[in-house]
Amino acid sequence: MTVIAEAQRVIRVEADALHAMADRIDSSVERAVDLILASPGRVIVSGMGKSGLVGQKIASTMASTGTPAFFLHPAEGIHGDLGMIMTGDVVIAISNSGETDEILRILPSIKRLGAHLVAMSGNPASNLARSSDVFLDVSVKEEACPLGLAPTASTTATLARGDALAVALLVKRGFKAEDFAIFHPGGSLGKKLLLRVEDLMHSGADIPLVQEDTLMKEALFVITAKGLGVTGVCGSDGALKGVITDGDLRRSLEKGHDILNQRADEIMKHGPLRIKRGELAAAALQIMEHRSITSLFVFADDQSGTPCGVIHLHDILKAGIA
Repeated sequence: MTVIAEAQRVIRVEADALHAMADRIDSSVERAVDLILASPGRVIVSGMGKSGLVGQKIASTMASTGTPAFFLHPAEGIHGDLGMIMTGDVVIAISNSGETDEILRILPSIKRLGAHLVAMSGNPASNLARSSDVFLDVSVKEEACPLGLAPTASTTATLARGDALAVALLVKRGFKAEDFAIFHPGGSLGKKLLLRVEDLMHSGADIPLVQEDTLMKEALFVITAKGLGVTGVCGSDGALKGVITDGDLRRSLEKGHDILNQRADEIMKHGPLRIKRGELAAAALQIMEHRSITSLFVFADDQSGTPCGVIHLHDILKAGIA
């Protein structure tokens, strides 16, 4: 058998295992979800070896999707770390055989501490399964390993079962993208859903503004000094009337226009786009991309005529929002 054929066989064996497990999903997953949601405590996932590695991922997925969870190594548990478990917690114990010694040794303490037990095992007749409050079947017809020794299809099935449980909890909790962002403030999604215009805008003396009667040679100095490639044009009341960009200046000069002694209100574009300071920075990016502009003046609210800031495309991209 060629390497390609063997690799394809492995994928098909594991895919078949997942399809078979999907067909076996029953009310046990509902009981597990209800047990966890009713619990005043946390979820503690435990497993040895490959099951432990899968358990770490399951705990991480739950923690990032609204279910407080962490991983407890069973060998460390029998040497003192069982103190992490409290009354009302739910322990998810993972063992394909259901007879892993380190897992079985912590079961009496789990019960004594008043925690509930969800077993993920490929053996419904095992000691682990019989001791559990809820049993989740992760059995597979065969491992993808041709020797039948290395955990392959079984670990894939267990991981999928854990993902299914985590997502079911997410849905039942009504967990939203905004909630996900709170747990991922450093990721691109977190930045898109948490960073607002006011977090990135230039304000105060950094806002490029000129009056309507300002001569363009002075306005050009403001555009250059503020470094944003734009200036707002305000009326005597401080309300924004228009904008002038360095692109506007360049195009006028290319046409041979003598603009330096013209007034700002003779050059400006009327009806500038605006955005409120409380809007998401991602919304500002969307407007800029749609209108092919690089900056937006920012306002405190819809009624305000005086800008409180300006946000530039580079500010948004530098923040990692794209």
